[in-house]
Amino acid sequence: MTFDSTGNSGATVTGTGTSTTTHFVSETWSARTRFAVWAVRSGREIQAVANTVWSRVSDTVTPVGWLAIVGALVFLPLGLVLGWMEFIVAGLIALTVLLIAIPFLAGSLAYQVGFTLPVERVVAGSEVIGTLTVTNSSRRIELPSRIDVPIGSGLTDVWVPLLRPGHTHGEDLIVPAYRRGIIDIGPVTTVRTDPLGTLKREAAWAEVHRLFVHPKTVAVPSTSSGFVRDLEGTPSRDVVAEDISFHQIREYQPGDGRRHVHWKSTAKTGRLMVRQFEETRRARLAIVLGMREDEFANDDEYELAVSIAGSLGVRAVRDGRQIAVVASDQILDVAKRSVRAIRSLSVMTPTALLDDLSTVERSSAAMEFEEVCTLATRAMTDLSIVFVVCGSSTERARLAQLPLRFDPGVQIVAVVADPESRPGFRRLGDVGVLTIPLLEDFRMMLRRAA
Repeated sequence: MTFDSTGNSGATVTGTGTSTTTHFVSETWSARTRFAVWAVRSGREIQAVANTVWSRVSDTVTPVGWLAIVGALVFLPLGLVLGWMEFIVAGLIALTVLLIAIPFLAGSLAYQVGFTLPVERVVAGSEVIGTLTVTNSSRRIELPSRIDVPIGSGLTDVWVPLLRPGHTHGEDLIVPAYRRGIIDIGPVTTVRTDPLGTLKREAAWAEVHRLFVHPKTVAVPSTSSGFVRDLEGTPSRDVVAEDISFHQIREYQPGDGRRHVHWKSTAKTGRLMVRQFEETRRARLAIVLGMREDEFANDDEYELAVSIAGSLGVRAVRDGRQIAVVASDQILDVAKRSVRAIRSLSVMTPTALLDDLSTVERSSAAMEFEEVCTLATRAMTDLSIVFVVCGSSTERARLAQLPLRFDPGVQIVAVVADPESRPGFRRLGDVGVLTIPLLEDFRMMLRRAA
């Protein structure tokens, strides 16, 4: 295979027997090809430079600045051509505004910016006062500027006066923590701009502060938490051959252990009698928090449910109980029929549990709490007590069928957050139902139900 000298490449291949020899000819490009390659490379370089310039210009010019540029480039020439004094004046004003704004961008923004929070965790419904400090770290006087501080989804502007070298300006910022969640504060951005906001220069600081806003909780008495009164375990209704909680004496049957023979009863009756025991279980508590949007009437009702779950969980963790707090994971609509997943919240410490509760939100993509109960039963063995926290939109028939989701012998308590009702306790079959309108009523109603 060969190409002539005007081609782009060439090669000669000869074969002799089983061996093959390939000779490559040096590549020779025509003038047209070299020009095309140069044009493509130049176009890419020009495009990269243009993108960089446009990015800087768009970051510098504000909407007011774009209006001024349009006025200077359109009104002034149009007025000169048509002889309209109004357009000439408007164009000159726009040009003057741009020229006046340019000196305000001068300087290096040589600031040292610091932001401190006195705490990292607060309870919902409070405020935190943070401190912003700005220090001029250069050897020159820094002109007045602005600092933007993102607080959650909002933005706070702080105006910094003229600072001499080494001087510091401090300002207190109020961080509203009225609702449970996580508030990210930062990154702080220093902005230099003119009084009209025509042009600007920005410099961002990467540090971000995170404030955990915990749900409100109440102190639950340890004797009522989970209906547990015995640290070693509570006797169940299941009768077994060996345990520590005595149940009754019955007649000996083949297979019974000889060591459980009750000799006094045997002597009285003349027949072998053995002892029976009630199975004693170490109380393992599970809290299932409903997260489906249609199970709650509004956001306030859901916040009450989260506070109830937090109060129970914190008390159980402090008492050293075996506890699990679970909720539905977010399931995409396309995968609802095939995917089931639960989220297990951290119960290492009360703080860790409240941190995780700060992140939960009700959603239409969450599973129903019955499915969460089913998955929790598969994931955790030896459950003895389960609290299901749900909203007022839940039908009572669903609560009555909760025992079908758990093993026999598991005690189930449904806690219904309903601010529009009265506090109360009733039974739906084997399920105890607590109705809680206010968080302060939960402690009293839990003690009464226990």
